[in-house]
Amino acid sequence: MIPEIHIEDYNYPLEDARIAKYPLPERDSSKLLYYKGGKVSQYIFRELPSLLPDNALMLFNDTKVVPARLHFVKPTGAHIEIFCLEPVFPVEYNTAFAATETTTWKCVLGNAKKWKGDVLSLLNPQDSQEIKALSMTAELVERDGQTGHVRFEWKGGLPFSRVLEICGTIPIPPYLNRESEALDVERYQTLYARIRGSVAAPTAGLHFTERVLGEIRAKGIDTETVCLHVGAGTFLPVKGSLVSEHTMHREPFVISKTLIEALRDGKRSVIAVGTTSVRTLESLYYAGVSCIEKGHPEDVEQWAPYTREYTYSTREALDAIVSYLIQNGLESLSLGTRIIIVPGFRFRIVERLVTNFHQPESTLILLVSAFVGGDWRTIYDYALANGFRFLSYGDSSLLERAE
Repeated sequence: MIPEIHIEDYNYPLEDARIAKYPLPERDSSKLLYYKGGKVSQYIFRELPSLLPDNALMLFNDTKVVPARLHFVKPTGAHIEIFCLEPVFPVEYNTAFAATETTTWKCVLGNAKKWKGDVLSLLNPQDSQEIKALSMTAELVERDGQTGHVRFEWKGGLPFSRVLEICGTIPIPPYLNRESEALDVERYQTLYARIRGSVAAPTAGLHFTERVLGEIRAKGIDTETVCLHVGAGTFLPVKGSLVSEHTMHREPFVISKTLIEALRDGKRSVIAVGTTSVRTLESLYYAGVSCIEKGHPEDVEQWAPYTREYTYSTREALDAIVSYLIQNGLESLSLGTRIIIVPGFRFRIVERLVTNFHQPESTLILLVSAFVGGDWRTIYDYALANGFRFLSYGDSSLLERAE
């Protein structure tokens, strides 16, 4: 049964002054809130390794933020901002990034009402010769409100990934109320970011340094990666009162067979870095159920965890995925998820979560509440009372799951 949750019950007072507009000079010098069994304590992030159990398994999202915000100009001089969300043709990220002449993407359109169908030219206010040589254009293929399919064309034979690096800017969150700056190119990216595709950073990972990672591994904790490309849906507020009316966007993820096998064996405590890692890992159970019942994995739908009783064990579900991958000669599972994690969700894999402090009335607050058994206000009241910095460039927390 889909839970009846009113989003206004997950509000808290967040003044603009509490939002971290810039990162601290050192990634691992932020505050770290530690929540365990209803009690809260405070550390510095570089002390995180001392709080983790030996011989655990720690999972990071190695997606990489792309400079996906582009600025074009109409023949009349009007400016149109285009924010690339996901590829339409070619549909695979790697193939779309490798395209050398044209590619079509689903995009958010700024100033959309002024774009009636003109072919746009790339804005080049500094008269860059590199940008001029591309002769890049954008054509609106179809529109759906503030989003649309946009066909990009350019000259010079460069792959689209390189075109974005030359022409695009890092899409920092709108709540920072500032334009992207040079420092964001490095700091709005995790140290271990590897696979291009996100339009928002998995921000829990922004605090990790080589020093912290080294100390974690020195404790016998294995660090592994999943990849979920973070979509623009991460910025979308829950507009209606009832969470059941909110629509989660599909986000693609990839996870290796080797890691699924390690999770299946269930011998090690699992620590997820970031809510994106949690959503990836917890989606596996439902993908496994699909393998058991249909013979193949399917995208995980938003309310799948709540609409029926599941009698399969976690091991059975993960074993079904592994068997499917072996039978099909695959080394990894590539799927999509729309899963929403709200109070009442049954966690099957993740036991500890490293995460930042999220916006009021957001789906991420709902996830945190679900993880700590509804006790999210204890955490946020402490953070507000003790000078913690909020949102993407803010401070961090280590949460232990409620039994």
